[in-house]
Amino acid sequence: MTEVAHSLRVELITETWAPEINGVARTLETLVNGLRARGHRVGVVRPRHQGGTDSHGPAELLVPGMGLPGYPGVRLGLPAGRELRRRWAEARPDVIYIATEGPLGHSALRQARRLGIPVVAGFHTNFDAYSGHYHMGLLRRPVEAYLRRFHNRATTTLVPSAEGRERLIQRGFQRLALLGRGVDTELFDPRRRSQALRAEWGAGPETPVALHVGRIAPEKNIEGLISAFRAIRQRVPECALVVVGNGPATERLATALPELILTGPRTGGDLARHYASGDLFVFPSRTETFGNVVTEAMASGLAVVAFNRAAAGRYLRDGVNGRLVEPEDDTGFNTAAAELAADPGARARMGQAARETAQGIGWEAVIEEFEVRLGAAINSSDGRAA
Repeated sequence: MTEVAHSLRVELITETWAPEINGVARTLETLVNGLRARGHRVGVVRPRHQGGTDSHGPAELLVPGMGLPGYPGVRLGLPAGRELRRRWAEARPDVIYIATEGPLGHSALRQARRLGIPVVAGFHTNFDAYSGHYHMGLLRRPVEAYLRRFHNRATTTLVPSAEGRERLIQRGFQRLALLGRGVDTELFDPRRRSQALRAEWGAGPETPVALHVGRIAPEKNIEGLISAFRAIRQRVPECALVVVGNGPATERLATALPELILTGPRTGGDLARHYASGDLFVFPSRTETFGNVVTEAMASGLAVVAFNRAAAGRYLRDGVNGRLVEPEDDTGFNTAAAELAADPGARARMGQAARETAQGIGWEAVIEEFEVRLGAAINSSDGRAA
């Protein structure tokens, strides 16, 4: 592959965007800012945020949206074929990047194919794996079939991990390419550790703090988090338990762990300060396509306990820069978390190694690869990736 030699006109279609707090929105914002810094013109099409009063720039098109049933705070963009046709007639994009597969993304894909505009899609979320967590297990196969049809109509689909790419190939997805994720090691830095914040948590300088950051939802294996935190407190009763985030399972989490400190969602430097003020990061999710919080915790100097999936599977080395547990070994996960909570020397050693690993995971190379993938889609002779 070679670098793109000229400015591109790129249109991003997404059903999640700042100030929504999730890994997809943060990734997309970083990619868009990176492309713009490299001289490309990037437009964003997204749903209006709840209330419809959010501000937007001239390069953004806001379309109607609706809340996702059973999941407050998550919006779906409604189909916007007419608006997209009008917008693209006035300023035709060179390439379209569709980050989400909802009604808005589907209508964008249809219009792009009608107009012969190449489409790069991103596989950011394992929606089919979520169905069982919301008592809709019978929908898993239909959802997977829909996702397969959607992505197989794109020029190419970008997947964040080799493991995820292999799983999709086995399920019949075509024209897949890798696009990893980076981490901002200037923002997420152990030097942001705050004794004042730890004191708010009731933790002294030597008190271990077990931290979790993310959406508090069933698909994130909240039951596994509860089990791991209980194992930690049984081994180390003084350990503080802190969760940053919110979501539909917040009440369940608070009821199961009355001693838990729930901070709500945090962003920017405040989020970085929360990471750096912990001592170990507990991440029991099995449904991640990547898991940005894993690399953010590593950059913050935390020893991470996670299952051997996605970002953890790529960057963690068991016993070196964290604890890596096979995905079905719940007992092993709890044991690893409790052992780290009880061993300050191991936490410090693994946390330093995690920081060193994260310093080699920059965004600049990811943004350059994204630029190249977009250019390859444009240059493919029949509108599909070679």
